[in-house]
Formats: sequence, structure tokens, C-alpha cells
Amino acid sequence: MQTQYEIAVIGSGNAAEGIVHGILRRSILLDDRIIATDPNETRRELFARRFGIAVTDDNRRAVENSYIVLLAVKPQQFKQVVEGFADLIRPDHVIISIMAGVSTATLEAQFPRVQARVIRVMPNLAMHVGAGMAGLFRGRHAHEVDLLRAQRIFDAAGKTLILADEALMDAVTAVSGTGPAYFYYFTETIVAAGEAAGLSHPEAMLLATQACYGAACMMMESKEPPSVLRQKVTSAGGTTQAAMDCMRNHDVFEHIKEAVVAACNRSRELGR
Repeated sequence: MQTQYEIAVIGSGNAAEGIVHGILRRSILLDDRIIATDPNETRRELFARRFGIAVTDDNRRAVENSYIVLLAVKPQQFKQVVEGFADLIRPDHVIISIMAGVSTATLEAQFPRVQARVIRVMPNLAMHVGAGMAGLFRGRHAHEVDLLRAQRIFDAAGKTLILADEALMDAVTAVSGTGPAYFYYFTETIVAAGEAAGLSHPEAMLLATQACYGAACMMMESKEPPSVLRQKVTSAGGTTQAAMDCMRNHDVFEHIKEAVVAACNRSRELGR
């Protein structure tokens, strides 16, 4: 069967938007090789206007006319969505899922007529600016080339890590998938503190965001552990020492660890 599209994006939310942006920016595919679906007309219009790709509210049409099916729907909704086109999945289809908590075995079971070739991926929001991070795991029926094709798609929007153990995907979800939210929350706090100390909101925003950006760049370029870099900033009896002592006294380190574990546990719950 001749297909019209390379990829059908099922669900046109924020994550899908970042993925499509990366694919087109790095010229992995041309715009006429992608079709996106969504029940929301506003989201379809946004994808059509921003990317110039085909859009539809008909999942069956998109799946039937594509090789790769990228599932970008909420994990709570996926069974209902998949039921609408499960009978169309062919042996040559590659199914890429970015749904938190949904195992490859669970997804494979939705397509009993074929040995579904499933690749599970957990990306993050920074794909929008080409700085994303994605963990990948290959399902039991997927081919090595399927994994490489998926890796190429997500490398276009940042970096990838291939996992040998699917059980680690929940940790990937907690550390990097949810990770940007921790960073934004921490930055919000610094900005609020700056304002409380007398800075205007624009001044506090500029100072906080550039400090965080510079710190991340140093960590990436120097390859030094964050603990070592933190020690380089911390002088005995100085301002940074005062901040670190306050955080230790309030168990900030432990609370952050607890938050990441909570995200990991929630990812496991979503897969049940």
C-alpha cells in the first residue's frame, strides 16, 4: 500500500508541537510528509498555520495513510483513542508513544491482529527550543531500524538516551520529562525573592534567568558534577554559604528528592 505521509501525529498538544518543530527545523522530513490530528479545531489550525502540514480530526485517515504513528495523547485517554483505529495497524507500521506510564506491552496488547512495533519515548518540553531530552525503549516486536528512526526524530529536538530496561522509563519521566517544571518553579522562587529584596520584576527575571542559563551552560561545557561547581561558588562565611545553610536547615535537598520520587510513582500509577 502506498502511503501519503511518513508520520501521523495523533494528538496536537504542546509535546507534539515541539516534536514537529524539531523534525522540520532539522529537515528530517518535509512538511508534506506529516499529518497531525486533534479533536480541537484551534490546535489543528495552529499546526496548519505554523508548520504548513496537513491536519484532520479523522485519526483513521491519518493512520491509514502513514508509516509512523506518533501517539501524543493523554495516558488516561489512549485506550479510547486507539480503539478507533486499532484495526488499521499494519505489520509495517511503527508506533511511537510519548505517553507517560504506558508500557510497550500495554500498548502492544491494543493491537491483537499484528505484532505491533512499538517504541516508547519520554521527551520533555525543551524540545521546543532544540534542547530537549528523551529516553527511548524498544518494544519486543520493534526492529533495530525502528529504534534508530525514532532516535533520529527526537535527536532533531535535543538529545536522546536509549534504555535497556523499560522499568527505568518511570525514572526518566520523573527526572527529565518532568524536570523542566522543577527548574521553572525554582526560578519563580528566585524571582519572587529578588522582588522581595527590592528589585523590579523585569530586573529580577533577567538576573535569575541569566544566572540559571549560565549555570546550566557551565555544567554542560565543563562536565564537572554540580556538587563541584556549587563548591566553587561557595566561599566560607559568604553569601552563598548563608543560602546553602538555610536550604540544609530546611531539608530542601530531601524535599526535592521526595518530589521527584512522587513524579516517578505517579508515572507507575498511570501505567496500571
